[in-house]
Amino acid sequence: MAQATSRPYRSLLAALLSAALLAACSSTAERPKPANLPPVASLIGTKLVWSAQVGRVPGQAVPTVAAGRLFVAGADNQVFSIDAGTGRELWRMRLEAPATTGVGSDGDTAAVVTTRNDLVAIDNGRELWRVRLPARAFSTPLVAGKRVFVLTGERTVLAYDGRTGARLWSQQRPGEPLVLQQPGVLTAVGDTLVAGLSGRLTGLNPLNGSFRWEATVATSRGTNEVERLVDIVAPFSRQGSNLCVRAYGAAVGCVDADRGTLVWTRVASGPAGVHGDADLVFGADGDGVMRAWRRSNGEPAWTNDRLKWRDLGAPQALGRVVAFGDSSGLVHLVSREDGSEMTRLSTDGSPIVGAPLLAGPSLIVQTRNGGIYAWQPQ
Repeated sequence: MAQATSRPYRSLLAALLSAALLAACSSTAERPKPANLPPVASLIGTKLVWSAQVGRVPGQAVPTVAAGRLFVAGADNQVFSIDAGTGRELWRMRLEAPATTGVGSDGDTAAVVTTRNDLVAIDNGRELWRVRLPARAFSTPLVAGKRVFVLTGERTVLAYDGRTGARLWSQQRPGEPLVLQQPGVLTAVGDTLVAGLSGRLTGLNPLNGSFRWEATVATSRGTNEVERLVDIVAPFSRQGSNLCVRAYGAAVGCVDADRGTLVWTRVASGPAGVHGDADLVFGADGDGVMRAWRRSNGEPAWTNDRLKWRDLGAPQALGRVVAFGDSSGLVHLVSREDGSEMTRLSTDGSPIVGAPLLAGPSLIVQTRNGGIYAWQPQ
């Protein structure tokens, strides 16, 4: 790779390389075929309470939940707000270009980034303002404290006034030249804005962007730029100030976001984020092996290879079960105690987008083909 290559081009190249890397990891020619699944265990009862169709999901536009509403992107450049309890459409809006991120919201203002690098703020289905970002973005904007925060593919965090769109500040953390075309971590813990920048979690002052702390979850150790990718990927697991994340293909770790200190880190391969509860953190390796770590110290709690080679995404912990979606549109509900099957849910056969979501008593997933499904335990 020529040293004279410009940074914007390198970011685009990073997106293409990471997409190729993910495709290679999931190629049926390269990977063993998974074993046939046994009949559904049905150890817990579930009921499909509503479903909807919004059309094929663009890019990295993962679904999100805020204030009892589901925010999704679909076909024809449209984004939707849906009542998560009933499936009733609250509003829809057509963007000028497809979304590249999920729709972030605080319950009032929503925000999304398009393929034109436009950050668009929305109020009840009406555009409030739009601004052109300096680089592509793949992470869902964070709307909090009457501000909109964005993490771009250049590892820059930007803050905008939620009502006017005026830029308030920007902060960049130099890192490896390549970045993943995959949603990263951007959240608030107390009065600290926390962003995943390369293999680190970084705490920022949301008022001016100044650095407060930095905790390294994983360090680049590969022999080439692709192998050195260790970006922090969404989703994450938070309990109070304890924030647990995955560094792509390298490690899982937890950070005390009040003190800015690393609690623990463990070597762990896998492309998708983690989730958990007060005691355990759950995730899947790149080969589909499910794992649980003890939240307090990172010690392994259990490993289960029953779903090996099924291209599992990030999980959602809910009570006594953990939900994993896969690339065939199945949602596997497994025991939090050992990963054994509790039941299995079917969708339209296309991959589950992002992680399953929890909204009140409902477990909600969106598929790549735009199907939305909400189940409740019986």
